[in-house]
Amino acid sequence: MAEKVAKVGIKRKKGYLYYVDKRGNVVETKMARGKKKGGGGKVIAKPCVKKVKGYLYFIDKRGDVSRAKMLRGGRKKKRR
Repeated sequence: MAEKVAKVGIKRKKGYLYYVDKRGNVVETKMARGKKKGGGGKVIAKPCVKKVKGYLYFIDKRGDVSRAKMLRGGRKKKRR
């Protein structure tokens, strides 16, 4: 289950990718399609979210920053 971290209210545009960068800012970048190159991300919101290890941060349907606990599968490694 996801929990809301910051209310931003971003209006999404078609053909763009939205994500939360290392500093906790929301970035908008053009998606690559066919021969057209993407990239060139720009910061569109600065909520400066403090990231916690073990969580996945994303932009939800309402345009706000949310986080969900990352599920880690597999077995634990043996200690040497």
